[in-house]
Amino acid sequence: MSTEAVTPTTGVPAQARAARWTTELRREDDALDTLAEEWDDLVGRCGTATFFQSAVWQRSWWRQYGRPGALVVVLVRREGRLVGAGAFRRRGGPLGGLTGLGAGLIDFTDVLLDDDCADRAAAEFAAVLPLTRPWHSLELREVRPEAAVQRVFEHWRGRRRRFADSLCQYLPAVPMEQLLKRVPGKTAQRSRVKLRKIAESGVEVRSTTPEEVPEALEGLLRLHFLQWEDRGVTPEHRTERFSRHLAESTAGLIATGRAAVHQFWLDGELLAVNLVLLCPSFSGLYLYGAHPKLRERMDIAGLLFGAALDETLGAGIPVISLLRGQEAYKQRWRPDQLPNQRLLFGPRGPAPAAAARGGAVRARRAAVHLVATRMPRLKESLAARRRG
Repeated sequence: MSTEAVTPTTGVPAQARAARWTTELRREDDALDTLAEEWDDLVGRCGTATFFQSAVWQRSWWRQYGRPGALVVVLVRREGRLVGAGAFRRRGGPLGGLTGLGAGLIDFTDVLLDDDCADRAAAEFAAVLPLTRPWHSLELREVRPEAAVQRVFEHWRGRRRRFADSLCQYLPAVPMEQLLKRVPGKTAQRSRVKLRKIAESGVEVRSTTPEEVPEALEGLLRLHFLQWEDRGVTPEHRTERFSRHLAESTAGLIATGRAAVHQFWLDGELLAVNLVLLCPSFSGLYLYGAHPKLRERMDIAGLLFGAALDETLGAGIPVISLLRGQEAYKQRWRPDQLPNQRLLFGPRGPAPAAAARGGAVRARRAAVHLVATRMPRLKESLAARRRG
């Protein structure tokens, strides 16, 4: 096991810090596997944690998308107990830097901080972030305004920038009739007619067990491709690695009560599948697939949203999120809108201009070395040109 123990500078006497607070950087490729039990225990003590910060989701994503040697895990402990954690990946290329796990598949990026000591844990976390070179940075996309990493951002002593990111939409998790009061009268009346038609259609909604997840998600993706074949499906959704990640993470989330997969059957045929993610503060409609011919028979959006709303209400969750995107079918409910944020943690040390000059010098030196050692013919050509 490769670890790096770090003593941050926080203004507390070193002897006292060593007795209570320790920080650690883990870089081995299986770090998320070995930390899984502690990680999920901390998830339960972090009020801002979402399904995307669960151990099973992060481990599954890293197994399918991670690059060997690129994982960086930051850990903060108080009296030996894990109270802060975050997983990042090193970017490729000469400038390196860090970013969060998940790329375009994640709607919410965050770290984990124990609610009982979140501010101190955030300060320790910020102090140990491995951004040690003038050209190093950490970029986090899709950060909620109330995310735990916002505390780390406030404690960061290097340069920092905040920008707007994707727009997310939310609705209160209340019974459908109460939700319809948010929309104009005629729209609400049309929705009631559509909901009655769904209730009278004979559609059977089945919940999926962890053991049934692979087959159910195979059906979800098949129907997802079918429904989008004329409009273009997200290319990554067609890959084997996405299919494996979706099956592994969903089975783990269902087993711990953090996800639900609904299968919709009509006349003995599977016509739709819906994946809903759950955390204590909100649920999220992550992915669905529906046969085009179902559209001819009933309101698909109403069918899928109704099942997700029932699941959310049953779990006692107060908010249902429509996640990223402003698709037309989401607007019918008049959701509240709140943009995610993009956070940039810049390096400590010299000002940007000085850092840029230093980077340019290093780049020139690297180019000279490359020409001299890897491109002798080009070197000879340049020398001949200068002589001429």
